[in-house]
Amino acid sequence: MKFPVKFPMQRPGLAALALAVALAAVAAGLPAALAQQETVKIGVIQPLSGPVAASGNYVRMGAEIGRDWVNGRGGVLGRQVQLLIEDNKSDPKEAATAAEKLIVRDKVPVIVGAWGSSMTLAAMPKLEEYGVPMVVETSSAATITKRGNPWIFRISPPSEMEALGLQKYLADLGIKKADFLAVNTDWGRGAVGAFGDLLKKSGAAVGAAEFMDQAATDMSAQLNKLKADTSDTLFLTTSVEQITLVLKQAQEQRVSRRIITTGGSSSPSQLIKQAGAAAEGTYHILFFLPWFPEAMPDGKLAKAFVDEWAKRGHPFEGLTEGFRGHDGVVTAVEAIKLAGKPDPKAVRDALWKVSVMGVNGPIKFEKDGPAGKESGQSRPSIFVVQVKDGKIALPAFAKK
Repeated sequence: MKFPVKFPMQRPGLAALALAVALAAVAAGLPAALAQQETVKIGVIQPLSGPVAASGNYVRMGAEIGRDWVNGRGGVLGRQVQLLIEDNKSDPKEAATAAEKLIVRDKVPVIVGAWGSSMTLAAMPKLEEYGVPMVVETSSAATITKRGNPWIFRISPPSEMEALGLQKYLADLGIKKADFLAVNTDWGRGAVGAFGDLLKKSGAAVGAAEFMDQAATDMSAQLNKLKADTSDTLFLTTSVEQITLVLKQAQEQRVSRRIITTGGSSSPSQLIKQAGAAAEGTYHILFFLPWFPEAMPDGKLAKAFVDEWAKRGHPFEGLTEGFRGHDGVVTAVEAIKLAGKPDPKAVRDALWKVSVMGVNGPIKFEKDGPAGKESGQSRPSIFVVQVKDGKIALPAFAKK
């Protein structure tokens, strides 16, 4: 006896859902053919809106390059990497919310974030509560690795390490007395303390310290107070948006002294465009030299990153931030590979074994913080450039 062949009815709702999932995966940076396959997720938290959005978006762009390069080489553990990117809106509370969302809702095994030190510090309790590691790509406050959070692994230098990187140039700079103008965050306050300590130890005098709100646009009151001092140098710590304003306002008020920006977020090319002559002669501590990629620890990798950045039409001035995203993702991927599975604890343990080359240079973690609860701290490359004749140059003393 023959039975009629029955074909299952197609459910339009399920088909539409499958298509939506595939399109979402493609939007997240996955090839169409792999859109419905299981991926390895990496969370990313950056300020994509708010006062420091430019820097956060540059880091995002770099992270996407890192993801695409990894996926182009076959991904990790035989699967493609998917970035789940959250906007912390330049707000510490939002950073904590974003971390919890990525961990609880998205089940990510590792996070890269969260640009500003105050944002990273706000997210850290969530990492410890749920047991998920974070690769810190930008934040420089010492407390991040000193607080005793074993889920933190930082690839950016803390302010103390950055100050030590400048130490070898102090004699050439000839600093006798320095003032400070910094954003009133953990980052800014930490930088004032670290560079102040360095100057005192080197025999230089430390003058006034003024602070500004992260969203402030008029720094004339602070500059007026600093102008009255007798210092020959001003250390400036904030995002590129505020640095531009400070340089212009300092020129208008005829605040005449050597200016050194710290934190690696000054984007000198952007300063030349936006501040013009007010940027002339300024010095900048950086962690990537896109103008001189051959001077980086891996010149070939640095040049490839600069070329890929240009190919995508990203603004050149964003490179001094963008590399951080690439290096953060590469570090996270290497840890997942070494762990053999995208499990948070296994990835945390594997981060201690990571030894990988980033755009900045070699990435490898040393223990920092209270015994038994140490965080990981890498030792990044640190450079100094100067704006000279409207261009970026290596100071003579930095070429030695």
